[in-house]
Amino acid sequence: MLDVAVWAGFLAFVLGLLALDLGVFHRETRAIRTGEALAWAGFYVSLALAFNVLVFFLYDRNWLGVGVSVGHPLDGRTAALQFLTGYLLEQSLSLDNVFIIALIFSYFRVPLAYQHRVLFWGILGALVMRGAMIGLGAALIARFDWIIYVFGGILIVTAVRMLLAGSEEPDPEKSPVIRLARRLYPVTPDLHGERFFVEVHGRRAATPLFLVLLMVESSDVLFAVDSIPAIFAVTQDPFLVFTSNVFAILGLRNLYFAIAPLLNRFKYLKQSLVFILAFVGVKMILAHTQPIPTVTSLAVIIGILAVGILASAFAAGRETAPLGSPLASDRETLTRVTLAAGRKIIALAIGSTLLILGVAALTLPRPEVFVVPLGLVVLAAEMLWARRLLNRLRTEVRSVAGSSDLSKAK
Repeated sequence: MLDVAVWAGFLAFVLGLLALDLGVFHRETRAIRTGEALAWAGFYVSLALAFNVLVFFLYDRNWLGVGVSVGHPLDGRTAALQFLTGYLLEQSLSLDNVFIIALIFSYFRVPLAYQHRVLFWGILGALVMRGAMIGLGAALIARFDWIIYVFGGILIVTAVRMLLAGSEEPDPEKSPVIRLARRLYPVTPDLHGERFFVEVHGRRAATPLFLVLLMVESSDVLFAVDSIPAIFAVTQDPFLVFTSNVFAILGLRNLYFAIAPLLNRFKYLKQSLVFILAFVGVKMILAHTQPIPTVTSLAVIIGILAVGILASAFAAGRETAPLGSPLASDRETLTRVTLAAGRKIIALAIGSTLLILGVAALTLPRPEVFVVPLGLVVLAAEMLWARRLLNRLRTEVRSVAGSSDLSKAK
């Protein structure tokens, strides 16, 4: 069994991050700017990638019993690949949650300054609920082998429903959660700052911000019904399932503030999520007969996301204003920005994946050294630091090759 110290240490680390976030960096009520959200999103992605390296060494050496919790040893390379695939899967599926969160905030007219607080407590609740659901899922899979087919069927049915669903937006007021809350508490007509409850005529009353929090929590539970079975298609190690989910949830809040203003520009992302769910469902159904390798799953997920982003970018480019319109130049500028952002996202996702896999492979008896330069080549297409590092690597290789030729000539 996985040592309790590993779980306790990881939970303490996550709670420390959340305490620093709310108690230090976002102590004051203010709006989160897009640039700040992008910086924080990059920080959490980098943190997840660094943790992936730690996963490799933890499982490669089976420190504190890590890697034997599923009944058989799990080597470092396989564990790191499963974590990375699970993290990318959960991060991509959370994009649909971003659409719903934006709809909820818009419906209740929540000011931008109060949205961070709602998402903070929403994410804290999501961590608890997903932890319970992961524990239940792991127990079911350990006890009943056939439950994997049920999970796969759920994902395929969900994908079909999403594909056939209309464009009509849901009405939050029809939610059973909102109806129950209105029965239990009187609700004030207006917001009272960032408070969830206030005293009205000596009676405790909920504010609309509390209803927003309930909607965010309930929407995450609904999405977890799809995402939790999906992650079990990648790995059945409870620690990898939980940690990949946690890092995806931690980045969800900043991901929302970063891409919410451009949600209407990524019109084909939802279709990408449909195909990802369908693929993962098929993978689960074939798990015992024709298992799909984790490397293949990772490549398919990245490819589907890339196609969705590029298709959205090209579609945005065609939706230009009529010739001579004063808005034409603004739309052309937005199109170029969207295309550039799409290219950077794809290059960062693919290049970082190759780079991490290459670094992890260097510790193996037969390291595949070409993967690291390949990752740098992909990153160099959009990142200046990668181009500089790649040029330095080329200079070093040429210098070593020149010295070797000179010694042979002598």
